[in-house]
Amino acid sequence: MSQLSLKDHLFAQRIYLILAALFIASLVASNLIFQKFFSWDFFGIYTFEISVGILPYPITFLITDIISEIYGKKKANEVVTAGIFASFFSLLIVFIADMVPATTWSPIGNEVFTDVFGATAIAVFASMTAYLLAQYIDIHIFHFWKRLTKGKHLWLRNNFSTFLSQFVDTLAVLLLLCSFGEIPWPKFSALLLSGFLFKIMVAAFDTPFLYAAVYAMRKRFNLKMGEEIEYSHSLTVHNRN
Repeated sequence: MSQLSLKDHLFAQRIYLILAALFIASLVASNLIFQKFFSWDFFGIYTFEISVGILPYPITFLITDIISEIYGKKKANEVVTAGIFASFFSLLIVFIADMVPATTWSPIGNEVFTDVFGATAIAVFASMTAYLLAQYIDIHIFHFWKRLTKGKHLWLRNNFSTFLSQFVDTLAVLLLLCSFGEIPWPKFSALLLSGFLFKIMVAAFDTPFLYAAVYAMRKRFNLKMGEEIEYSHSLTVHNRN
């Protein structure tokens, strides 16, 4: 067990707050923009049909993996919980904004605003249900593999946890959106496959970024492999393996 200075402790806390802010911003944005869908021809191999809401969402899994590796399971779960409250708070704001009547000269009228944000409540409900399942599964599996590998093979726990949790997330949110009539059932299989494959690609792509972030933070805070920053009155670094 090694000691963190007060200066390092405060710096680590600032990084944690920045990561948490990026996590929450990505999550809320994905809920607000989900209604636009686009297609992407991947070098003639496969054509993805996915919601733009999926674009910022994988960032949340990268951030929870960074927090899990450096700050521990408890801090990762705290960020997930904060994201839930932020999403529901944004839902309340959108609901009130939709209820307030637009002026005659408003660039965006009532109908357009409702068309864009009217399904936000259903989207947030579907997203939060899927989000709860996926994020907690991701964090649990990540730390299961961390204990099993004694802190080694970061790529293994990053990808294994993300692959399963992303499938759960995609499956759950599409089931709910199709059940509520937001997406037609004939689109279910194609969107499930496209969404899952896209998330797998992103998870594999973000692995070097995870390694870079973890390496930089381990070096900055003098952490050994598998060690995590623990917030306590003594400002210690504790190995939870």
